[in-house]
Amino acid sequence: MVMLASYLEVNLHVTQKKYQGLAGRSTNEVLQLYSAHGRQQKLQRSSVVTQLHGAIKRLKQDLKSLRSFALELSKDFQRQSKIYLYQVLTAVQGIQLQNEAMQMFQIKAFDLEQSLQEVTERYEKEKQKRRALHNSLVELRGNIRVHCRIRPLLPFDTAAGHSISQDRQRNLSENVAFAADDETVLVKCSRPGHASINKTFQFERVYSASESQDTVFEDVAPLLTSLLDGYNVCIMAYGQTGSGKTYTMLGPQLEENSAFSIEDESQLGIIPRATEELFRLISEKPPGSYWVEVSVVEVYNNEIFDLLAKDGCGKVSGVKRDVVTTREGKSDVPLLTYETVENPSEFLHLVNKGLQLRVRHPTLVHAHSSRSHLVVTLTITTIVCGENF
Repeated sequence: MVMLASYLEVNLHVTQKKYQGLAGRSTNEVLQLYSAHGRQQKLQRSSVVTQLHGAIKRLKQDLKSLRSFALELSKDFQRQSKIYLYQVLTAVQGIQLQNEAMQMFQIKAFDLEQSLQEVTERYEKEKQKRRALHNSLVELRGNIRVHCRIRPLLPFDTAAGHSISQDRQRNLSENVAFAADDETVLVKCSRPGHASINKTFQFERVYSASESQDTVFEDVAPLLTSLLDGYNVCIMAYGQTGSGKTYTMLGPQLEENSAFSIEDESQLGIIPRATEELFRLISEKPPGSYWVEVSVVEVYNNEIFDLLAKDGCGKVSGVKRDVVTTREGKSDVPLLTYETVENPSEFLHLVNKGLQLRVRHPTLVHAHSSRSHLVVTLTITTIVCGENF
């Protein structure tokens, strides 16, 4: 609107100058006529008057045109002013409505922020309750629990080492040991010249020969939640050579140097399953809140070997480590190698490297029997507000 007013003002000024020039020209013509009349006495008076009237007539016409133009210009200015004034008022009303809407949004945002804070506080309280209840349940079930798993008969269980029929396997299994229920193992003991004796042994949980790897892992999975809550968790497989420790903890080893080349994931053992579940739980936490490290140790002939240590050429090789006793009376391996892992694949890759370095020696019941104890440790560091706990 300001630009239109400036334009109209400039246009009016130019037109005014134009007609002022015309008026000046007519006046000059009149003066020239009077001057000519004084110098030239021979001209007739009637001719001078006629010319004077013509000049006056042209001047009136110019003034009339100027007045008409000024009137039209004024009307156009008023019309344009009304239009732009209406647009300004509309814009102001729109801005007012936007300000009101913005205020409403700010109020809603504040309410949502308050609600989010309240929900977050309730969530933290419920999470603390869940954590306390979960770990209380774990403690009620027993901080130390012993489970027994009965494996099916294998070909080397026969005296000659040849395979036997499924019926024969079933009969031998029933004659030796079987799960009486979920907590009881029945062992039938018979010696030549002595009567058969049935012995029972009680455990927190008993797995029959037909129960799968999934079933075994279901009882282990809750411990991973306790692990992320800051509790120390240890899962140990104990038994004689060929009793199924490696199968339960890792799964079937198809090749000697390929510990995890398993096509059927249902055969995976506790370690790969626990790793998958652990990183799944970590993925639900804020990014960067957990830092995971792994160490692989072999205990052989009462000596400890670091299976992740590297030699001067960067090649992984088992290096003997010393065990020291700290001032607090705890045993520690100060030079033990810890590798940071960010996903299950990296973790299992390191475990596989350690497995390839283990001491092995064939036995009558196991061609690739390990002659040592393997200790795989996951260390989880929780990072909160830039501090480690």
